[in-house]
Amino acid sequence: MPKLILVRHGQSEWNLQNRFTGWVDVDITSQGEDEAKRAGQNLKGIQIDYLFTSVLKRAIHTAEIILNEAGISNIPTERDQALNERHYGDLQGQNKQEIGDKYGQEQLHIWRRSFDVAPPNGESLLDTKNRVLPYYKEHIEPLLKQGKNVLIVAHGNSLRALVMYLENISKEEIASLNIPTGVPYLYEMDVNLFINEIKYLEEK
Repeated sequence: MPKLILVRHGQSEWNLQNRFTGWVDVDITSQGEDEAKRAGQNLKGIQIDYLFTSVLKRAIHTAEIILNEAGISNIPTERDQALNERHYGDLQGQNKQEIGDKYGQEQLHIWRRSFDVAPPNGESLLDTKNRVLPYYKEHIEPLLKQGKNVLIVAHGNSLRALVMYLENISKEEIASLNIPTGVPYLYEMDVNLFINEIKYLEEK
């Protein structure tokens, strides 16, 4: 039975600084490296056949650490912009608290958590979903249908968009879903890709 494993990158430099990151290519912190190591340790013993990441270094670096810790090497790897974080437009680089102080906490929450409202010159979660899902269906679902196990290391919002599809979560419910950094979500599926079980692989 195929397994799909989703991991949000470890804590990034701008996660630490409470900044909107989006497509800005910052790396992970030492804590992010530790989170990636724990994720890899928790994936030891699970066969992984394919790796997919975004093109952003925080996802790529996290994936490299995970595979190293899990003792996995030489697997087919694909990186694509379709799996990038949501583009935050004019908010990128801005401190979230300062944006809340300037525009109000309600507007901040709408920009961060609403399904179809985009920040100025940026993407909504709907926009993100509209690039993540076609890529997933074209490149990843066929591998799962072949019984392959796939690891995706990406970002909070690109993974929220995918989880929304996988778990049939409504646009109202998705607002409360938060994906923590560095914790593997493991979906065990049947041959028709119906989910049999969801496991959160935290520290053993």
